[in-house]
Amino acid sequence: MTDSYLNFANSALGSKLADALGLPKPITLERYAAGQPVIQGSVLLGGGGEPQLLSALATTFQSMGVQTLAHAQLTQWMPLANQAGLMTGRWGADGKPGERIKALVFDATGLTDSSQSDALYQFFHDAARSVLPCGRVVILGRPPEGCTTARQATVQRALEGLSRSLAKELKKAIAVQLVYVAVGAEAQIESTLRFLLSPRSAYVSGQVIRIGTPVGHSVIPADWNLSLAGKKVLVTGASRGIGASIAEVMVREGATVICLDVPQAQAGLDEIATRLGATALALDIGAPDAPQKLVDAALAQGGWDVVVHNAGITRDKTIANMKPDFWQLVVNVNLSTQERINDALVESGALKKGGRIVCVSSISGIAGNLGQTNYALSKAGVVGMVQSTAPIFAKQGITINAVAPGFIETQMTAAVPFAIREAGRRMNSMSQGGLPVDVAEAIAWFASPASCGLTGNVVRVCGQSLIGA
Repeated sequence: MTDSYLNFANSALGSKLADALGLPKPITLERYAAGQPVIQGSVLLGGGGEPQLLSALATTFQSMGVQTLAHAQLTQWMPLANQAGLMTGRWGADGKPGERIKALVFDATGLTDSSQSDALYQFFHDAARSVLPCGRVVILGRPPEGCTTARQATVQRALEGLSRSLAKELKKAIAVQLVYVAVGAEAQIESTLRFLLSPRSAYVSGQVIRIGTPVGHSVIPADWNLSLAGKKVLVTGASRGIGASIAEVMVREGATVICLDVPQAQAGLDEIATRLGATALALDIGAPDAPQKLVDAALAQGGWDVVVHNAGITRDKTIANMKPDFWQLVVNVNLSTQERINDALVESGALKKGGRIVCVSSISGIAGNLGQTNYALSKAGVVGMVQSTAPIFAKQGITINAVAPGFIETQMTAAVPFAIREAGRRMNSMSQGGLPVDVAEAIAWFASPASCGLTGNVVRVCGQSLIGA
């Protein structure tokens, strides 16, 4: 559905009126087009204490073909960058800011005490106004739970407040993320930085991501533009909306896709499968025999590499007015079925070792929503499932993560009453709704064979919604 206000606010007249009336002025988000560079513009590096990721960053930026600049406080960067063959230079001179930049990356892994936080202040104070529209900010830290001292854990946990506040302050559609990198996981940062620094992450902001030691073997794609080449991917709920977009992105990334939906959606399912050169599989995943049918289908194809649990339903009523079948149906389809399918695919080997499970939760499962107790329980349960099964599936070399969409422009949200729809669009740091492709891009990042350091994560695709944490 078209966001008329977004288009109006970006017109000459609309921009003037928005300024005069103090109305939101959302910027049209830059989104990824196949084959484009990871980032178009320079990355400014900063750090505090004794940063521990600089060597890994130099290697990663060289692989990505990124041009870097060094803040005055980061004297260590220039020799490392030159050694890695990076195009680099110093940013600013005589206390004055340098050129406009597309991204800021701050290595905070060396901070061991809150008294060192001045390094954060100085870097962001100097550079905040120099980030271009639709820019990116990534702060890199160490997981507080893995820190060796209480003071180190304290300052690392404090980074969450900084990152979320920056995401609300910088505006101009600038996305800000915090990435905790575990000791020993330094070599696993590339797939995440490729996602977070690129237009693929247009509607992801204010998130905390954890990169751990690899689950299975990390496989660097021969071509990062075809990161899923040779992989077989099941996408449920694929006949329209977010599911169709997920299937499209998976095919763009080189995957062989199996599009699944209920038999009642056969026409739409066949259309999307034919258009993408994918396989259509009409199946009610809520049926008792669905897990075994999926195991049989996967084994007939030599096993699947990725399973994307996108299928979901709503049956909204306040709990006092809700009939038992509404409760049972939503919980079964949105949660219990995923548990049964995961167990069946993993235990049978139908999901290969090194496989990926990516689930679609919802902001409703994080913040709750009026009239959606059944739906919110099921989507919060998806979060619980991801976090509780991640260490279990890791023993099979399989990762499991989830995305939690906020307000996404779909047929479902188009039917929402106007006032509620506008509130959903504007009540986030981007002041607009997301698109189905925004969800799909995040799922492709989790699905990548290079993302083996990512498991147990739940990342909101919500433009940093003001609802929930």
